[in-house]
Amino acid sequence: MRVLALDQGTTSTRLMAADASGLHGLGQLRHRTCFPSAGWVEQDPTEILTNCKTLLAQAGVADAIALANQGESCLGWDALTKEPLSPIIVWQDRRTTAQLALMSNQADEVASLSGLPLDPYFSAAKLGWLLRENPAIAAAHAAGRLRLGTTDAFLLDALADCFATDRATASRTGLMNLASGNWDARLCEVFGVPMTCLPEIRGNLAGFGQIGGIPVAAAIVDQQAALYGHGCRTRGDAKITFGTGAFALAVTGTTPPLPQGGLLPTVAWDLGAGMVYALDGGVQDAGSAIEWALRAGLADNVAAFDSFDRPPAVARDLVFLPAFSGLGAPQWDRTAAPLMIGLDPDMTCRDICQALVEGIAFQTAALIDELARAVPLSGPIAIDGGLSASRYFTTFLAQACQRDVVVAAVAECTAFGAAQLAALALGTSLPAPVGAAKAIAAGPPMPDWHARFATALARSCGWRVN
Repeated sequence: MRVLALDQGTTSTRLMAADASGLHGLGQLRHRTCFPSAGWVEQDPTEILTNCKTLLAQAGVADAIALANQGESCLGWDALTKEPLSPIIVWQDRRTTAQLALMSNQADEVASLSGLPLDPYFSAAKLGWLLRENPAIAAAHAAGRLRLGTTDAFLLDALADCFATDRATASRTGLMNLASGNWDARLCEVFGVPMTCLPEIRGNLAGFGQIGGIPVAAAIVDQQAALYGHGCRTRGDAKITFGTGAFALAVTGTTPPLPQGGLLPTVAWDLGAGMVYALDGGVQDAGSAIEWALRAGLADNVAAFDSFDRPPAVARDLVFLPAFSGLGAPQWDRTAAPLMIGLDPDMTCRDICQALVEGIAFQTAALIDELARAVPLSGPIAIDGGLSASRYFTTFLAQACQRDVVVAAVAECTAFGAAQLAALALGTSLPAPVGAAKAIAAGPPMPDWHARFATALARSCGWRVN
């Protein structure tokens, strides 16, 4: 058996193959992210579609394909030609912040139905904005040719002639009823999104057409794929993936959990026996903050973030909160701005990079604390993704959250989890990853460093409204 995992992420698209010998990389293509206006974050759907086609054309024979997607990023396209009618509005985009502030009286109703807050992070407000502000979208709707959805629905429609999404992805839009797992008429009304333009919602293993004669056996959000790839299957199992952002998920069971501590309920997966839920929280900028530092010339390469030869920056009163896209859980403040405080004349770019890494760790530790208050965590925190390769970061994180941390044996947990789901859809399974997971002990408690960071974080909140 050979399964392809197409991991369409925020910064790149990767294709991997899984078989009895393990997980093998077949290629990776990066794509551009544009910032046309303050708070706007866009990508070119044609570029991403082309990259997917290029990678799949080189993949060879396979029994099935699994698709992992960005989650909340969304767009509109023509139902007949499959041509995009808008850029992809990326999950980091903040253009709907002011609109959502005017809808505050509907926050409780939206949360009760979808489980989600009124935040520009989610797809609902973005899709409503497209219908109001994009003439091509409005014209297609008037002509009965409009399709709206997250990036997975666009790619499946264009590649597999299947206009559908999966239940986990739909739960990230703000338009799905969390209890029923179906589009909700009232939510669509609130956000001005025509339900008739949305894709069919299916279980994660329900089948999503064929690409080049190969069945697309599974589709899922990248973070939920990573959760499955870590082996997190029972209540209290938790993981954090460090990609563009840092995304924490903890399995809660078969009953929709209540939002608490800034954490949000979401569908982990639907494998045919009903929905399994999780609590979700995210740091908006993790890998994206590292990339900013590289672009700004603060470091020459990612290896520079692996170790530092001075005491922790926070111990020297230097704090960096890299809130370029605002704050996600637990604060949910998209008006927050990046903040660096405590620079001394003797400090250098190395110190700033060290403070940046620590800032991501502090935010991640706050997520873990909230998860632990919401659901009893069953063991060490499983982590994967870019920053999990940094010895300094993982050690600092284990100390900051006062929990053991385990770096996954397989580096590509998203792809591995997606491939596992495709194998499951075929009635078989993939072998466990080769190699040993790396455990990092919690270490001694931090003195007053959390308080110092919290003070800086409070100062960053609300900055963009002033």
